[in-house]
Amino acid sequence: MVDSSLPKTGSMQHRVCVAPMMDCTDRHCRYFHRLLSSGVGLYTEMVTAHAIVHGDSQHLLGFAQVEHPVALQLGGSDPDLLYKAAAIVRDGHPYDELNLNVGCPSDRVQSGRFGACLMAEPERVADCVRALRESWGGAVTVKCRIGIDDLDSYEFLSNFCATVAAAGCGLFVVHARKAILSGLSPKQNRSIPPLRYEVVHQLKRDFPELTVVINGGLDSVAVASEQLDHVDGVMLGRKAYADPCLLADLDRELLGGAAMPGVDRAAVVREMASYAVGQLALGARLHQITRHMHGLYAGRPGAARWRRFLSEFAGRRDAGPEVLLRSLEIFDAAA
Repeated sequence: MVDSSLPKTGSMQHRVCVAPMMDCTDRHCRYFHRLLSSGVGLYTEMVTAHAIVHGDSQHLLGFAQVEHPVALQLGGSDPDLLYKAAAIVRDGHPYDELNLNVGCPSDRVQSGRFGACLMAEPERVADCVRALRESWGGAVTVKCRIGIDDLDSYEFLSNFCATVAAAGCGLFVVHARKAILSGLSPKQNRSIPPLRYEVVHQLKRDFPELTVVINGGLDSVAVASEQLDHVDGVMLGRKAYADPCLLADLDRELLGGAAMPGVDRAAVVREMASYAVGQLALGARLHQITRHMHGLYAGRPGAARWRRFLSEFAGRRDAGPEVLLRSLEIFDAAA
């Protein structure tokens, strides 16, 4: 059993959260998502420890205070480098949590000896968690799979979590599929290995002192609600990105916001136009902001024309906030 005195997480909201997704959950996406839900937990894209220590940490780590609760996901396998990266984060970037990526199956990530391949080295993961906790001083969590390749027994997962938890990790986000490290792309690894929710449920039963968040294939309020009968939290990824108004539904139904009104999409667009003013002044391009918004009107009449308008006009070099405001007129006309 795991020491019940292990620290729980800080102020993050783990009952419902949005998965860290490369090329998706950047600062513009997170600002947009926060307009749709005040309570859903947000995660950054994975940022490598090497990039933080040797690159432009301010650019990589900056975020808006309204994004809270927000966690930084780190990639790395060198405890010393992770220690240095966490110190940089600690000294200027008040995230609510550090999350170590032990779940990404991409070849590029494997070549750097981090991501899902690290599940084969639980002692190294434990060393990484210790280093992060010592340097950071706050909550350190791990995102993993239920297994990798032929290392896919429940005993393997249980031993992995026990080893890492003993190092001070009180929360595991578990994607309920194993990762196949050769022969499948990252996209295929999100759909081909079968979902095994019962494995994650068993993990929670065997480690009741840990916070267990389930990830993988969750695509509706009903499915998420059902999972909360078995685990502490749910993490949604691609579905939340493609249909972001689902976040408002989750907030309303699962986070105590039952009296909240429905989403005012036009108000969200106008707020994003105001946000764009400041971001463009800092050197951003409008399409870097609007590309995350394409699902805002998903399923509604006029949505396709609205997306086409944004795709065409937001990508122009001189595009400004007026494009977003004009898009409302385009939607009204199409709808």
